[in-house]
Amino acid sequence: MTMQQKPKVFFKTFGCRTNIYDTEFMIARLKECEITNSEQEADIVVVNSCTVTNGADSGVRNYISKQNRSGKKIIFAGCGAETRGVELFSQTKVFGVIGHNEKENINELLRSPAPFQKIGTLKHIPASPINTYHNRCKAFIKIQEGCNFACSYCIIPQARGGAQSREESAIIEEVANLTKQGYNEFILTGTNIGSYGRDFGVTLGGLLQKLSRVEGVKRIRLGSIEPIQIDESFREILKESWLERHLHIAIQHTNEKMLKIMRRRNSFKRDLALFEELSSLGFALGTDFIVGHPGESEEVWQEALVNFKKLPLTHLHAFCYSKRDGTASALMKQDVDGTTAKKRLKELQDITQNNNFIFRQKKAPLEVLVEEKKGGLFTGFDQFYNRIFIKTPQDLSGKWINIDEYEPKREGNYATF
Repeated sequence: MTMQQKPKVFFKTFGCRTNIYDTEFMIARLKECEITNSEQEADIVVVNSCTVTNGADSGVRNYISKQNRSGKKIIFAGCGAETRGVELFSQTKVFGVIGHNEKENINELLRSPAPFQKIGTLKHIPASPINTYHNRCKAFIKIQEGCNFACSYCIIPQARGGAQSREESAIIEEVANLTKQGYNEFILTGTNIGSYGRDFGVTLGGLLQKLSRVEGVKRIRLGSIEPIQIDESFREILKESWLERHLHIAIQHTNEKMLKIMRRRNSFKRDLALFEELSSLGFALGTDFIVGHPGESEEVWQEALVNFKKLPLTHLHAFCYSKRDGTASALMKQDVDGTTAKKRLKELQDITQNNNFIFRQKKAPLEVLVEEKKGGLFTGFDQFYNRIFIKTPQDLSGKWINIDEYEPKREGNYATF
């Protein structure tokens, strides 16, 4: 690389939608580097890490080791920067560490000739907006940061701090700027988006109403929310056409004993009533579920399975419990073996996949944002967050289309356009 050339930077993003946003936030602030989609071409690799489980930490470490062997300059960001940054820096595994509130300074930090640690504080949330997205046709909007919950298995409040909301005006400005760039679909994200506005005396439902009035907004999707966070302000928007007809409501388990062990704030009885209410309004419904957490005896599991079958679920983000050092659950006796946990996970997945197939067989008209072309077929997601594959001679990338005729199959819907 000559003095005249800009260093090439590759971003490797691990984890959730919030990290996707944070990567885009950093990319938007780079003025003196060239973004590359090739690890091989990169001079600098920015690792936007996930630390939700020990396994996630391990995956990030392995990736860093591989890049070190390739001679790359490694910059460590994300949740792992808060929990493992000092350790990796002291071991000279990474050249620099960027904490959450230092991401807006990435342009200056990447110019640093000397190794650096900039962990900063978790009491700050960047207000500056993103004006465009890198290689995407939909936009993620971070509306808050952090979480005030204390679930026994979760390290994220330690990694991202307590709940903090972005100012409504900053969020609205960001969405308005992005609509001018041609974005019509927005996914609201954060650590715990249902807590939005508690620190300002406003609500998530109120924010959504204001965003819907921004010219150019066609559809708003939401990240995961908690059952207890669906309040009256949220119920007021449930019939609005701009709100996706899919909600992801995190319950984590369907057995009351397990919910107490996990230090959850929901109860199955209330969860079931809520899901039935939303299903009656035509929503596709998803949830999170942790299988094999300490305390999940066979008796507990069987009751949980009976309860799970009562829920009108169409989507599922479930995984086997993985110990995370530093959490209360990590100190509990691990009494569910891996084989049993995987078997239980498969049961939940099979139930939900069948529910989803039945749901799609109702053949509702679909409104689809086409995202890309794969294997000769265009693909995107409809308003129920189901994938559709489209055969067409047209170039539909980034376009909105309405589809009335399609064939539901197990892996998704298929149509000719």
